[in-house]
Formats: sequence, C-alpha cells, structure tokens
Amino acid sequence: DTSMSAQEVATAFIGHYYNLCDTNVDELAGLYQDGSLFTVEGEQHQGAANIVAKMKSLGQLAHVQQSLDVQPSLSPSAISIFATGAITIGGTQQMHFAQYFQLVATGPGAYYLQND
Repeated sequence: DTSMSAQEVATAFIGHYYNLCDTNVDELAGLYQDGSLFTVEGEQHQGAANIVAKMKSLGQLAHVQQSLDVQPSLSPSAISIFATGAITIGGTQQMHFAQYFQLVATGPGAYYLQND
C-alpha cells in the first residue's frame, strides 16, 4: 500500500502551506475552494480570493511551526490538524500562534483546505 497516513499527508501539506504563507501568498489560492472558510481574529472569510486577500492584508509573514497534532476526521476523506508555533507579522515582534485546519480529499493524494 503506497497511500500516505493522515500524519504524513498533514505534515507535507502544512509544511507547503506555511512555506507559501511566508514566500508567495498568491499561490495559496490553489489550496482552497469556493466553500472554504478562513477565520482570523473573529473575522470569517469564504473562498480562495477572499482568503488570499485577507492573508495579504496581514503583511509579510514568517512562521516557525513547533507542533502538529493530526487526527482522521469523521469523514474518511477528511483530516483534522492543529498546529502551533511562532509567527512574525510584518517584521514585528514574534508571537505564538495556534491554527486549526480541516483537509478534505478531492481524489487520491489530493487535498484542499475546507477550514482554516
């Protein structure tokens, strides 16, 4: 069996996600779909264009991921992920962050962010 475990999928996907957050925010659009939801500081944004616009409005980001907790979700095609670490926004003082993700499979080895 060559399929990846939920932990392997999450580790690869979230590493890619934070790399894009920090280096090329526009490319994040490919990780979301129209129904995807992103919530930050109580504000909810839906759809790839709105999510990327919000991310860009935050300024330059720099993430240092410290932990990644992964669980298969209720649906066999979904994975729940909780990440923590340190973030620098716009070159300001580093802060701690905690972030929840739900990945949903669109096919073998292909996932998108439904919730972030």
